[in-house]
Amino acid sequence: MAKKAKAATAPVPVGNKKTFWQLLWKQRTLLLMAALPVIMVFIFKYVPIYGVLIAFKNFKASKGVWGSDWLDPFWKNFQVFFKNVNSGQIIWNTLKVGTLTLLFTFPAPIAFAILLNELRGKVYKRVVQTVSYIPHFISVVVICSMLNGFGSTTGLFNDIRELLGMARVDMNNGSTYFLLMYIGSAVWQGVGWGSIIYLSALSNVDTSLYDVANIDGANRWQKIKNIVWPTIMPTTTVLLIMNVGNVLNSDYTKILLMQNDTNRSQLEVIGTFVYREGIQNGRFAYATAVNLFVSVICFILVFGANTITRKLNPENSLW
Repeated sequence: MAKKAKAATAPVPVGNKKTFWQLLWKQRTLLLMAALPVIMVFIFKYVPIYGVLIAFKNFKASKGVWGSDWLDPFWKNFQVFFKNVNSGQIIWNTLKVGTLTLLFTFPAPIAFAILLNELRGKVYKRVVQTVSYIPHFISVVVICSMLNGFGSTTGLFNDIRELLGMARVDMNNGSTYFLLMYIGSAVWQGVGWGSIIYLSALSNVDTSLYDVANIDGANRWQKIKNIVWPTIMPTTTVLLIMNVGNVLNSDYTKILLMQNDTNRSQLEVIGTFVYREGIQNGRFAYATAVNLFVSVICFILVFGANTITRKLNPENSLW
């Protein structure tokens, strides 16, 4: 009997684990689907990185990246930028526009997603959600044309000002109303599209939590605070870390289109400066150096934001 019991409790031999190549072969369909996007990212994102070398060279298009001579000192282009009398104002303008844009455009999709999630009518909810996506697909050229038209003395914005008892002004003249129109249009364009990822996160909420909250007598605000917000917190944190790195990357195309003779010097940011120096003036090495400086600062911001997040809540950090 003892031998039979011992034999019954003996461990069942487990089959050999699949090797790495066997696992690859098993997932061959998914790997083939991912191959083209990976190759495209490698070609268009990683291969061109060697081009940043021209920031440290006296770049001549006829000689190419490798044939151009190194600068002496090799950081000369950076020196030229920081010695520019306008560099301080350009950096300040970029920080101001980027920070204010982040403060207003980042929480707007979160609030909009929470409000949509609270709607009970499915048809109305879908209609509102679909309509909110439309501004995202409008060209920036069209948006700027709309802003120029609405901001004129006979435009929609001034009609609203007149109804409120205020005088008509040319809102396109100078930089007084630039941030209001720039940030307002950014919120309008991105609030619907940005809410998609938060709505996806909210779809994973266990509905039984709402039933328990109803039994406990929780009001709508308490449900948002204790059920909805903890659900989207990880997604919100990751997106915030990534958006912090874009503080210096303003939408220079929109700013460029909103500039005119009355506000060009006041609205100059790093993006428009790089465009003018690199594309219009042909100073490719100088423009590359300025853009490389921005990229390094953006990396530091992302790394710092992730470090702070990891100390506060390691589960929500990127790495």
